[in-house]
Amino acid sequence: MKTYDYVKTKREDVQEIPSKWLGLARRMLKAYSRLNIWVYKISKGRLMNTFPASDCPICIVTTTGAKSGVKREVPLLHLPYKDKELMIASQGGMDIAPAWYYNVKAHPEIDFLVMGIKKTYIARQVSDEEKARLWPHLCGLYPDVDAYQARTDRNIPVFICELKGN
Repeated sequence: MKTYDYVKTKREDVQEIPSKWLGLARRMLKAYSRLNIWVYKISKGRLMNTFPASDCPICIVTTTGAKSGVKREVPLLHLPYKDKELMIASQGGMDIAPAWYYNVKAHPEIDFLVMGIKKTYIARQVSDEEKARLWPHLCGLYPDVDAYQARTDRNIPVFICELKGN
């Protein structure tokens, strides 16, 4: 069992995701995400603009497929940091990274759509040391990320995104 000094939640305090439900959970997440993207974009971010069961705002991130080269959109937590954006490839603490993670690793130029405003960023995965420094900020924006990291042995990747051209 892998632990990280900066994660305050203990694994025994986090409910496991039963393996028999993982496939269904991923299919439901995919269907909800499609609806979320459509409503968010049509309403210019006025509707379906927070993560379900929380007040954490979301944004729509457009990536380029790692293998296909096709543009893909995904609703993610909106995690601003100074003049940058952060992304965390948590997938709720599942033991597998979300598909968008591989897209960003292959093609780090991405678009963020926040409340109807689209900007292009360059993403870079942070080191473990940077992640530890950013962790209190991430938990301040969305406290559940601490439980997500406690739930899995996977070192959940964090990206810092800088505005293209800066």
